[in-house]
Amino acid sequence: MKRLPELFENNRKWALSVEKSRPAFFKTLAKQQKPDYLWIGCSDSRVPADQIVGLLPGQLFVHRNVSNLVVHTDMNCLTVIQYAIDVLKVRHVIVCGHYGCGGVTAALEDKNNGLIDNWLRHIKDIHAFHQDELKKYRDKKKLVNRLCELNVIRQVHNVCHTTILMDAWARGQDVSVHGWIYDVEDGLLKDLGVCADRKQDYCKSWRW
Repeated sequence: MKRLPELFENNRKWALSVEKSRPAFFKTLAKQQKPDYLWIGCSDSRVPADQIVGLLPGQLFVHRNVSNLVVHTDMNCLTVIQYAIDVLKVRHVIVCGHYGCGGVTAALEDKNNGLIDNWLRHIKDIHAFHQDELKKYRDKKKLVNRLCELNVIRQVHNVCHTTILMDAWARGQDVSVHGWIYDVEDGLLKDLGVCADRKQDYCKSWRW
């Protein structure tokens, strides 16, 4: 049986390099977890959350799934959000999608993908809601990328309307929700201009 020794070797080198640049880093990290950020992103291997924003272990609490969806019946995602806000007291929730997302692309295609089609139904609903805008796109890449953006905006909306966020804002907790998108072609993030905190009439000005 192959036991992937190269990955263990990579791990040793990484741990040594971190410890060399930051002595006692892991001992300190082991005592507490106090991130300021919750990242809700896509499972795509090309989108490494902490590396994109230049943060170290312990600084970013991460939840990932196919196409960065926040579904109100997904207990996994909701549990992560609740733990991040109620226990870790994160100050920022970042929903980050990426251009060229395979899940978004699959949602646009009339193919049978099996079980995942039930998950992608949420993206198909976004596409149907924005049909008048999206039908103007003749170029498939531009169509996919715009739907990727609209998907992020919708998921920010979904985060804001969880009982978790509404309760946090009601008790005056300082937490904001942001919608970003990542371009795998140049490694840069884009702020989609949707941000909500307890001081705002959150999401009501967004097209939903």
